[in-house]
Amino acid sequence: MRIGLVLQPFSEQSLQLAAQLGATDVVAGMPAGDFDELVRLKSRVEDAGLSLSVIEGLMSIDEVVLGDGGRDACIKEFQQGLRKMGAAGIPTLCYNFMVWRPGVGVVRTSYTTRERGGSWVSSFDADLLAQAPEIPGATIEEERVWENLEYFLKAVIPVAEEAGVKLAMHPDDPPMSLRGQARIMSTPDNFERLVNLVKSPSNGLTFCQGCFSEMGADIPATIRRFADDIHFVHFRDVQGQVPKFSESWHDNGKTDMLSAMQAYADVGFSGVMRPDHAPFLHGAGDDGEPTGYTMTGKIFAVGYMHGLREAALKDAS
Repeated sequence: MRIGLVLQPFSEQSLQLAAQLGATDVVAGMPAGDFDELVRLKSRVEDAGLSLSVIEGLMSIDEVVLGDGGRDACIKEFQQGLRKMGAAGIPTLCYNFMVWRPGVGVVRTSYTTRERGGSWVSSFDADLLAQAPEIPGATIEEERVWENLEYFLKAVIPVAEEAGVKLAMHPDDPPMSLRGQARIMSTPDNFERLVNLVKSPSNGLTFCQGCFSEMGADIPATIRRFADDIHFVHFRDVQGQVPKFSESWHDNGKTDMLSAMQAYADVGFSGVMRPDHAPFLHGAGDDGEPTGYTMTGKIFAVGYMHGLREAALKDAS
């Protein structure tokens, strides 16, 4: 199990901090431009003593999710992105099957909910969106989304296999349909259906603990259920579940996080896990907007993960 970080901002200071915290990997978005941009990004990370091992958010695939007329062109661009990753030696792609239009991507109703010590976290309350209108152009029924997903996977998985890249599907967040758009990556059973649509070592999932906790899933049991299909991990937790939840400090949610780490050890997970959204330390080091990706809260998260990993691996030995 390797600890990775998204760096915000992406800077020499953040790279240095990641290395000082004992992280080994960096998770980044696909840079704009041609292959040389990706090579330079990877070189910059490696020059700091870290590995660029996961790309999150290769590109928007709204046309594919909705089955619009431009989906084949979108798929070709996605395939080319996989080839770039393979050529650069970046083995894992975290992606999702949500439409990224305002109101139906990752949705929160607050980013300033108070947590421990007055820190800010994000939260979601479906009641606050109950009267929201449907999003024009984003309305779609569940079985149509499944048809579109199968069409997509049959086109991209062979390319991923050839490139040596593993696709890791991220759950919908929140894991529920919103504003006229069916969202299918919202239950453990649906993830079972995902990995069976196209059976391949390249077709797996990002185990976002926060999202599976939002579903009400038993986290350690679900890790074991998908032992062979987890390619990447988002290590976070929440209080509550859909339709109402709030994010938490990594040690202050509803999940037994040591049991979760022990489950990863038991199934032999050897990939990258990163602390996902961390509290915004309002008045205690964080500035700007509370995105969940600022670095100060990650310092606690990484230290906590190191301790849990050490305990879990000792128990497994």
